[in-house]
Amino acid sequence: MKKFLSILLALMLVLSLAACSRDGGEAPPAEDTTEGTTEGTETTGEAEPAGDYKIGIITGTVSQGEEEFHAAQNMIAKHGDMVVTATYPDNFSSETETTIANVVGLASDPDVKAIVFVQAVPGAAAAVDKVRETRPDMLFFLGVVAEDPATIASKADVAMLADELSMGYAIPQKAKDMGATTLIHYSFARHLSYASIAERRNRMIEKCEELGIEFVDVTAPDPTGDAGTSGAQQFILEDVPRQVEKYGKDTAFFSTNCSMQEPLIRSIWELGAIFPQQCCPSPYHGYPAALNISVEGHEGDIQYMLDQIAVKLKEKGQEARMSTWPVPINMLMVEAGVDYSMAYLDGKTNGTNDEAVLTDICGKIAGGADMVKLSHFVTEGTELDNFYLILCDFYDFSK
Repeated sequence: MKKFLSILLALMLVLSLAACSRDGGEAPPAEDTTEGTTEGTETTGEAEPAGDYKIGIITGTVSQGEEEFHAAQNMIAKHGDMVVTATYPDNFSSETETTIANVVGLASDPDVKAIVFVQAVPGAAAAVDKVRETRPDMLFFLGVVAEDPATIASKADVAMLADELSMGYAIPQKAKDMGATTLIHYSFARHLSYASIAERRNRMIEKCEELGIEFVDVTAPDPTGDAGTSGAQQFILEDVPRQVEKYGKDTAFFSTNCSMQEPLIRSIWELGAIFPQQCCPSPYHGYPAALNISVEGHEGDIQYMLDQIAVKLKEKGQEARMSTWPVPINMLMVEAGVDYSMAYLDGKTNGTNDEAVLTDICGKIAGGADMVKLSHFVTEGTELDNFYLILCDFYDFSK
């Protein structure tokens, strides 16, 4: 069974992070969200001295990957002209050629010596291959990988992914700690066809059974379907009250889709139910828009956001019944990718894959070595030494 599962995951792993469409409003809109354009913006504040190289970053647009997009802008503000950026198209699943072309566009600048790709949507592997035809020494740091891990590990220098499978055990345990007797799992057929999401669900069912929590599957509309994102969000707003009425306030909720997080958080906050974490755990994901918290002027200030969420939760007595991770993991991957690329290009790493340096960098960004746990992806009994999984602890808003 374990061997079968490993093969299944290796062949089919595609993450909800790359498949979801995020709802806007969690951060101030960017000035330029043009798809596929290599961007260079003026540095805000004092930039750090640039080395004799540039680092390219490719992310989604604000509508498809808001955290990563703004993380890339923060890197421009910090490092100035050393950083150049591009975006992949919103409809990346059907426009892989555009994604590849945009990565190749970054690599066409001979000064670009490393490329950080977050989220590494389908097409990333092909893009690496295309770039390496003319730039074999290009360093590739791929985060939020949405293609076969073994394939990506064979092409990228460093790959990173949130440890979604371990979340399958961690989420029910956190729900139990918060007093949950029922766990509602919102998803739809497209997401459940992804091996990682399906296996996380299986682990949640297993853990719920162990903890005595009733696990309930609820099929929600696919935001890419006829009803669109607005229809999926409206379903959440209407269904959460029904579930709370049926199972009581000690009901925990989880959705596999990014665009559902805002209405889910708002409904749970208002009704007094339980919310262990988002599909993409981050203080910036869903909470600001759901609780009317302004991000403007505090972009990247994680503690500010955590503090503001705590204030809002305490208004409803929800500080011990709602949580998230203490660091935006996708933003961490962008910043870690840039810092790691700089360390490599400055000759401060032991080759292209230096786990010690990467671990140190991630710990510093997260605010402490104990805040982040890195492990290697294992497939079919083989450990991928350059493919890292990240798991964070839950944030305690009752402190």
